[in-house]
Amino acid sequence: MNTRKTKIIVDILMVIFVILSFVRWNGNNGLLFHGIVGTIFSLLAVIHLFLNRKWLVAVTKNIKAKKTNRKTQLTYLVDLLLILIWGIAIITGYLALPAFVHGNESFEIFSRIHGVFSRIGAGIILIHIIQHIGHIRSYLGIKKSRKK
Repeated sequence: MNTRKTKIIVDILMVIFVILSFVRWNGNNGLLFHGIVGTIFSLLAVIHLFLNRKWLVAVTKNIKAKKTNRKTQLTYLVDLLLILIWGIAIITGYLALPAFVHGNESFEIFSRIHGVFSRIGAGIILIHIIQHIGHIRSYLGIKKSRKK
């Protein structure tokens, strides 16, 4: 399988799993479901970063050398925000699990932080997807319509 197809599959799976992570079921089974889905999403995010590492490294070098345009800089900034926000959401998600913390106060604090950063991260993912709409159309074989 080539890298382009792999990236598309990973991206589609990430969207599915981030949506599933916001599904709420009551009780311990709901927490277990959320934890499994969140873990899979986290692994997909790491794979996504690995597959796009050349772009991240190249743009980092070009930004330092002041060789990038505003659009690329904005895309890069959104990517860095995603890494930071979802990193916090993932870490606090695990810290919110009763198995990792002692006492309800710790669970509640990490759970609230996790919820806030997850929602912010979902919003930034939407911005990220909008920024890549041209790539998405290209992957799907949809040509941009030209105005006459």
